[in-house]
Amino acid sequence: MAKTFGWGFIGASTIAREWMVKSVREAGGEVAAVMSSSAERARAFAAENGIAGAYDSVEALLADPAVDAVYISTTNELHRDQTLAAARAGKHVLCEKPLAVTLEDARAMVAACAAAGVVMGTNHHLRNAAAQRTMREAVAAGRIGRPIAARVFHAVYLPEHLQGWRLTTPGAGAGVILDITVHDADTLRFILDDEPVDVVAQDQNFGMGQEGIEDGAMSVLRFRSGLIAQMHEAFTVRHAGTGLEVHGTEGSLIATNVMSQRPDGRLVLRTAAGEEALPLAHENLYARALRAFHAAMRGEGRPIATGEDGLRSLAVALAVQEAARTGRRVAVAG
Repeated sequence: MAKTFGWGFIGASTIAREWMVKSVREAGGEVAAVMSSSAERARAFAAENGIAGAYDSVEALLADPAVDAVYISTTNELHRDQTLAAARAGKHVLCEKPLAVTLEDARAMVAACAAAGVVMGTNHHLRNAAAQRTMREAVAAGRIGRPIAARVFHAVYLPEHLQGWRLTTPGAGAGVILDITVHDADTLRFILDDEPVDVVAQDQNFGMGQEGIEDGAMSVLRFRSGLIAQMHEAFTVRHAGTGLEVHGTEGSLIATNVMSQRPDGRLVLRTAAGEEALPLAHENLYARALRAFHAAMRGEGRPIATGEDGLRSLAVALAVQEAARTGRRVAVAG
């Protein structure tokens, strides 16, 4: 029988509670312990979710022999040191996006896990959505010819219970670009199997974010292949829905309501022959990612989104930030 991997949650976060506990179990693992800087919060989270271990320090959680891997969902400025500590302890690491708030920190995280021989993944859940996977397959199969352009519409409303540090704390990576643009950049990289090379962008503050923190952004990426892609992200749009499009010389792929944590959405292929609804095999996005991560821990394959993927998508988001700040075209760091 395959080993049941034990997970330690670094951060008693909303995403951990709403999605990751059940997804670890659905993927055949178990949550062995949770850590929060508040011991009371850790104990409450553990009791609520049937978790044996509750700790108020990373060191204590990493010392728990039941923990084989850690899931990190603390605020972004803490990811680097927590990942380095986990690597030193020989624990595999699945980290929320963005990996860090600087490329230097993200590079250090990837390098530390590689040196320790532990698996590192980035929790870019949208790669696991049925529409995105089907779009990637269709592009690779040439069903739209040569890709020319793409568009992501990911302007949503930030729920009140999440309207904390994302709107107030620059040092933690506040703002829509590090929260959502980084996801969209990764999604395009995944679907197109292509890399952005430069970007132009503008951002806005429409009153939700603290002064100086963007709550909306639009950007245009140019990819190595010559394709251009437009992205729109916001915390302030209540009723629009989300969308993802890829247009090629022979057809277009158009997906609606697919930039979500939920297994949802619709995808159509439009060509000279007409419009065809493509079948989608919806499943729990996070459980799918965790099954692949468990396989990688056994030495079978790799995570759906690696640490390197997280690093590259962070580089795109930081380039969008710089382009919006300066009004210039900015090269994406290699």
